[in-house]
Amino acid sequence: MSDARRERLDTPRDTRRQIVRRPTVDADAFGVFAESFARYMGTAKFLLWMTAFVAIWICWNVLAPRELRFDKFPFIFLTLMLSLQASYAAPLILLAQNRQEQRDKVVAEQDRQANARAHADMEFLAREVASLRMSVGEVATRDFLRSELRGLLNDIEQMQHDPRDEASDETPPTPDEPGPRSGT
Repeated sequence: MSDARRERLDTPRDTRRQIVRRPTVDADAFGVFAESFARYMGTAKFLLWMTAFVAIWICWNVLAPRELRFDKFPFIFLTLMLSLQASYAAPLILLAQNRQEQRDKVVAEQDRQANARAHADMEFLAREVASLRMSVGEVATRDFLRSELRGLLNDIEQMQHDPRDEASDETPPTPDEPGPRSGT
């Protein structure tokens, strides 16, 4: 084979021609529809409408003249209708539950991250409070300063009123002068 032909056969085509276009579905829009449908099916309003539908179906097919009855068999069409409704409802409910589960996972992860940040912040604040307590233990408190100042004030007042201090106000004897003699 020639090299040009081999190269042409070995390389895939980048462009493919589609004969039939595939339908595209917006998954998010369909998911929103499924959630609203599942939410509606879980209401009392839906149960009342469904009960009324079944009651009307049964009453019509029991009480109406034979020519006007549309479920000639003993409620087989009703069973078929309810089965059809359930076959569509079940996947829609499952889709809604899966979307809710995904949202719950995202919220749980965000909560975990927020808890981790809060825990780290609390540990940081606990270390800061501990360091502040240690620093405050080394700082003189207001009560300590007041008691020290009171003690100094008392010492000053005692020095001002001490009788020894008054005697010391007189001039002391010089070494040349004999001081008072004791015992002679």
